[in-house]
Amino acid sequence: MLELKNIFYSVDNKDILEGLNLTVPDGEIYSIIGVNGTGKTTLAGIIMGLEGYKPDKGSIIFNGSDITDYSVTERAKLGITLAWQIPAFFEGVTVYEYLSLKDGNGKPEDYLDFVGLNPDKYLGRIIDESLSGGERKRIELASVLSVNPKLVILDEPDSGIDMASIDAIRNVIFSFKKAGASILLITHNEVMASMGDVVSLLCEGIIIKQGNPYEVSNYFKTYCYDCTSMDDPKCEDNEEAMIASVDNLSGKTTRK
Repeated sequence: MLELKNIFYSVDNKDILEGLNLTVPDGEIYSIIGVNGTGKTTLAGIIMGLEGYKPDKGSIIFNGSDITDYSVTERAKLGITLAWQIPAFFEGVTVYEYLSLKDGNGKPEDYLDFVGLNPDKYLGRIIDESLSGGERKRIELASVLSVNPKLVILDEPDSGIDMASIDAIRNVIFSFKKAGASILLITHNEVMASMGDVVSLLCEGIIIKQGNPYEVSNYFKTYCYDCTSMDDPKCEDNEEAMIASVDNLSGKTTRK
Protein backbone atom coordinates (compact mmCIF):
# COMPACT_ATOMS: atom_id res chain seq x y z
CA MET A 1 0.00 0.00 0.00
CA LEU A 2 2.59 2.59 1.13
CA GLU A 3 6.36 2.49 1.01
CA LEU A 4 8.81 5.17 2.16
CA LYS A 5 12.33 4.76 0.80
CA ASN A 6 15.33 6.47 2.39
CA ILE A 7 13.46 9.60 3.49
CA PHE A 8 15.58 12.53 4.68
CA TYR A 9 14.07 15.77 5.97
CA SER A 10 15.62 18.71 7.79
CA VAL A 11 14.57 22.12 9.06
CA ASP A 12 17.08 24.97 9.50
CA ASN A 13 19.96 22.49 9.12
CA LYS A 14 18.50 20.26 11.83
CA ASP A 15 17.95 16.67 10.77
CA ILE A 16 14.42 15.46 11.55
CA LEU A 17 14.24 12.25 9.49
CA GLU A 18 17.47 10.50 8.54
CA GLY A 19 17.10 7.79 5.93
CA LEU A 20 13.75 6.48 7.14
CA ASN A 21 12.30 3.38 5.51
CA LEU A 22 8.94 1.77 6.17
CA THR A 23 6.24 -0.25 4.44
CA VAL A 24 2.53 -0.17 5.36
CA PRO A 25 0.86 -3.38 4.10
CA ASP A 26 -2.54 -3.29 2.46
CA GLY A 27 -5.41 -3.61 4.93
CA GLU A 28 -3.30 -3.60 8.09
CA ILE A 29 -2.67 -1.33 11.06
CA TYR A 30 0.93 -0.12 11.14
CA SER A 31 1.88 1.65 14.36
CA ILE A 32 4.68 4.18 14.74
CA ILE A 33 5.62 4.85 18.35
CA GLY A 34 8.10 7.36 19.75
CA VAL A 35 8.50 10.08 22.33
CA ASN A 36 7.72 13.69 21.48
CA GLY A 37 10.25 15.31 19.17
CA THR A 38 11.29 12.18 17.28
CA GLY A 39 9.68 13.21 13.97
CA LYS A 40 6.32 11.43 14.15
CA THR A 41 4.13 14.39 13.14
CA THR A 42 6.69 15.42 10.53
CA LEU A 43 6.37 11.94 9.06
CA ALA A 44 2.59 12.37 8.82
CA GLY A 45 2.99 15.70 7.02
CA ILE A 46 5.46 14.22 4.53
CA ILE A 47 3.18 11.31 3.65
CA MET A 48 0.18 13.62 3.24
CA GLY A 49 2.22 16.06 1.13
CA LEU A 50 1.50 19.12 3.24
CA GLU A 51 3.15 22.41 2.30
CA GLY A 52 6.67 22.65 3.69
CA TYR A 53 6.99 18.89 4.19
CA LYS A 54 8.69 17.82 0.97
CA PRO A 55 11.51 15.40 1.76
CA ASP A 56 15.06 16.50 0.99
CA LYS A 57 15.79 13.03 -0.34
CA GLY A 58 13.96 9.76 -0.85
CA SER A 59 10.73 8.61 -2.42
CA ILE A 60 7.14 7.86 -1.42
CA ILE A 61 5.43 4.98 -3.22
CA PHE A 62 1.66 4.48 -2.99
CA ASN A 63 -0.01 1.51 -4.65
CA GLY A 64 3.03 1.09 -6.90
CA SER A 65 3.22 4.75 -8.05
CA ASP A 66 5.79 7.33 -7.02
CA ILE A 67 3.83 10.18 -5.40
CA THR A 68 6.81 12.09 -3.96
CA ASP A 69 5.97 15.18 -6.02
CA TYR A 70 2.18 14.91 -5.74
CA SER A 71 0.25 17.72 -4.07
CA VAL A 72 -1.89 17.14 -0.99
CA THR A 73 -4.99 17.35 -3.21
CA GLU A 74 -3.65 14.72 -5.61
CA ARG A 75 -2.83 12.42 -2.70
CA ALA A 76 -6.27 12.91 -1.21
CA LYS A 77 -7.83 11.90 -4.52
CA LEU A 78 -5.83 8.67 -4.34
CA GLY A 79 -7.43 7.92 -0.99
CA ILE A 80 -4.82 9.19 1.50
CA THR A 81 -6.37 10.97 4.50
CA LEU A 82 -4.80 12.53 7.59
CA ALA A 83 -6.50 13.09 10.94
CA TRP A 84 -4.41 15.41 13.14
CA GLN A 85 -4.15 14.97 16.90
CA ILE A 86 -6.08 18.25 17.24
CA PRO A 87 -9.24 18.03 15.09
CA ALA A 88 -9.46 20.78 12.46
CA PHE A 89 -13.07 21.82 12.85
CA PHE A 90 -15.15 24.59 11.34
CA GLU A 91 -16.39 26.14 14.58
CA GLY A 92 -20.02 27.21 14.65
CA VAL A 93 -21.42 24.80 12.05
CA THR A 94 -23.56 21.80 12.91
CA VAL A 95 -22.19 18.27 12.90
CA TYR A 96 -24.49 17.53 9.95
CA GLU A 97 -23.09 20.48 7.98
CA TYR A 98 -19.51 19.49 8.81
CA LEU A 99 -19.95 15.90 7.68
CA SER A 100 -21.77 17.05 4.55
CA LEU A 101 -18.77 19.13 3.42
CA LYS A 102 -16.96 16.02 2.22
CA ASP A 103 -17.56 14.35 -1.13
CA GLY A 104 -18.40 10.91 0.20
CA ASN A 105 -21.30 8.81 -1.06
CA GLY A 106 -22.73 7.97 2.35
CA LYS A 107 -24.97 9.83 4.74
CA PRO A 108 -23.78 11.84 7.79
CA GLU A 109 -25.93 9.70 10.06
CA ASP A 110 -24.19 6.56 8.80
CA TYR A 111 -20.78 8.04 9.57
CA LEU A 112 -21.87 8.88 13.12
CA ASP A 113 -23.20 5.37 13.63
CA PHE A 114 -19.83 4.07 12.51
CA VAL A 115 -17.99 5.97 15.27
CA GLY A 116 -20.56 5.12 17.93
CA LEU A 117 -22.40 8.45 18.18
CA ASN A 118 -26.19 8.59 18.09
CA PRO A 119 -27.21 10.63 14.99
CA ASP A 120 -30.42 11.79 16.66
CA LYS A 121 -28.37 13.40 19.41
CA TYR A 122 -25.43 14.74 17.40
CA LEU A 123 -26.41 15.75 13.87
CA GLY A 124 -27.93 19.01 15.08
CA ARG A 125 -25.20 19.81 17.61
CA ILE A 126 -23.09 22.90 17.03
CA ILE A 127 -19.36 22.23 16.83
CA ASP A 128 -18.01 24.29 19.73
CA GLU A 129 -16.60 23.92 23.22
CA SER A 130 -19.74 22.12 24.40
CA LEU A 131 -18.42 18.95 22.74
CA SER A 132 -15.94 16.90 24.74
CA GLY A 133 -12.53 15.97 23.39
CA GLY A 134 -13.71 12.42 22.77
CA GLU A 135 -16.81 13.59 20.93
CA ARG A 136 -14.80 15.93 18.73
CA LYS A 137 -12.29 13.22 17.96
CA ARG A 138 -14.99 10.75 16.93
CA ILE A 139 -16.70 13.33 14.75
CA GLU A 140 -13.36 14.00 13.07
CA LEU A 141 -12.94 10.27 12.43
CA ALA A 142 -16.47 10.19 11.03
CA SER A 143 -15.39 12.86 8.55
CA VAL A 144 -12.36 10.75 7.60
CA LEU A 145 -14.67 7.83 6.90
CA SER A 146 -16.83 10.00 4.65
CA VAL A 147 -14.10 10.24 1.98
CA ASN A 148 -13.79 6.44 1.64
CA PRO A 149 -10.05 6.41 2.46
CA LYS A 150 -7.59 3.77 1.32
CA LEU A 151 -4.90 4.93 3.75
CA VAL A 152 -5.80 6.62 7.04
CA ILE A 153 -2.99 8.45 8.86
CA LEU A 154 -3.95 8.93 12.51
CA ASP A 155 -1.69 11.37 14.37
CA GLU A 156 -2.04 10.76 18.14
CA PRO A 157 -5.71 9.67 17.94
CA ASP A 158 -5.97 9.42 21.74
CA SER A 159 -4.62 12.93 22.37
CA GLY A 160 -6.83 15.20 24.45
CA ILE A 161 -9.63 12.75 25.08
CA ASP A 162 -11.08 11.35 28.29
CA MET A 163 -10.46 7.79 29.38
CA ALA A 164 -14.07 6.86 28.71
CA SER A 165 -13.52 7.58 25.00
CA ILE A 166 -10.34 5.50 24.58
CA ASP A 167 -12.18 2.24 23.93
CA ALA A 168 -14.51 4.00 21.48
CA ILE A 169 -11.54 5.38 19.52
CA ARG A 170 -9.90 1.95 19.47
CA ASN A 171 -13.12 0.42 18.15
CA VAL A 172 -13.27 3.02 15.39
CA ILE A 173 -9.69 2.24 14.34
CA PHE A 174 -10.45 -1.47 14.13
CA SER A 175 -13.57 -0.62 12.16
CA PHE A 176 -11.47 1.25 9.61
CA LYS A 177 -9.47 -1.93 9.13
CA LYS A 178 -12.61 -4.03 8.76
CA ALA A 179 -13.80 -1.58 6.12
CA GLY A 180 -10.67 -2.36 4.08
CA ALA A 181 -8.53 0.70 4.82
CA SER A 182 -4.85 0.61 5.75
CA ILE A 183 -4.02 2.58 8.90
CA LEU A 184 -0.80 4.34 9.88
CA LEU A 185 -1.23 4.88 13.62
CA ILE A 186 1.19 7.46 15.06
CA THR A 187 1.37 7.62 18.84
CA HIS A 188 3.51 7.96 21.97
CA ASN A 189 1.17 5.63 23.87
CA GLU A 190 2.28 1.99 23.99
CA VAL A 191 -1.30 0.81 24.59
CA MET A 192 -2.50 2.47 21.39
CA ALA A 193 0.57 1.29 19.50
CA SER A 194 -0.11 -2.33 20.47
CA MET A 195 -3.22 -2.24 18.27
CA GLY A 196 -0.94 -2.49 15.25
CA ASP A 197 -0.32 -5.63 13.25
CA VAL A 198 3.27 -4.42 13.35
CA VAL A 199 4.88 -1.68 15.45
CA SER A 200 7.97 0.40 14.68
CA LEU A 201 9.87 2.49 17.19
CA LEU A 202 11.00 5.88 15.84
CA CYS A 203 13.95 7.61 17.49
CA GLU A 204 15.95 10.56 16.21
CA GLY A 205 14.47 10.27 12.75
CA ILE A 206 15.03 6.58 12.12
CA ILE A 207 13.29 3.32 12.98
CA ILE A 208 15.41 1.48 15.54
CA LYS A 209 13.11 -1.44 16.35
CA GLN A 210 10.25 -3.13 14.51
CA GLY A 211 8.12 -6.20 14.96
CA ASN A 212 5.66 -7.81 17.34
CA PRO A 213 3.27 -5.20 18.84
CA TYR A 214 3.67 -6.46 22.40
CA GLU A 215 7.45 -6.67 22.27
CA VAL A 216 8.04 -3.26 20.69
CA SER A 217 5.43 -1.51 22.83
CA ASN A 218 6.84 -3.07 25.99
CA TYR A 219 10.37 -2.13 24.93
CA PHE A 220 9.24 1.48 24.46
CA LYS A 221 7.54 1.54 27.86
CA THR A 222 10.57 0.03 29.57
CA TYR A 223 13.45 1.90 27.95
CA CYS A 224 12.21 5.06 26.22
CA TYR A 225 10.19 6.98 28.81
CA ASP A 226 13.27 8.21 30.65
CA CYS A 227 15.62 8.38 27.68
CA THR A 228 16.30 12.02 26.82
CA SER A 229 18.51 11.27 23.83
CA MET A 230 19.99 8.40 21.86
CA ASP A 231 23.33 10.06 22.65
CA ASP A 232 22.82 8.81 26.21
CA PRO A 233 20.62 5.75 25.75
CA LYS A 234 19.01 3.86 28.59
CA CYS A 235 18.46 0.64 26.71
CA GLU A 236 18.61 -3.06 27.42
CA ASP A 237 21.78 -4.93 28.35
CA ASN A 238 23.02 -5.14 24.75
CA GLU A 239 23.28 -1.35 24.66
CA GLU A 240 26.40 -1.25 22.51
CA ALA A 241 24.87 -3.52 19.88
CA MET A 242 21.70 -1.45 19.87
CA ILE A 243 23.65 1.79 19.36
CA ALA A 244 25.68 0.18 16.60
CA SER A 245 22.49 -0.89 14.82
CA VAL A 246 21.18 2.67 14.99
CA ASP A 247 24.44 3.96 13.51
CA ASN A 248 24.20 1.42 10.73
CA LEU A 249 20.61 2.40 9.89
CA SER A 250 21.31 6.11 9.92
CA GLY A 251 24.67 5.99 8.18
CA LYS A 252 26.37 7.59 11.15
CA THR A 253 29.85 6.38 12.10
CA THR A 254 30.28 8.03 15.47
CA ARG A 255 28.00 8.03 18.44
CA LYS A 256 29.21 8.06 22.02
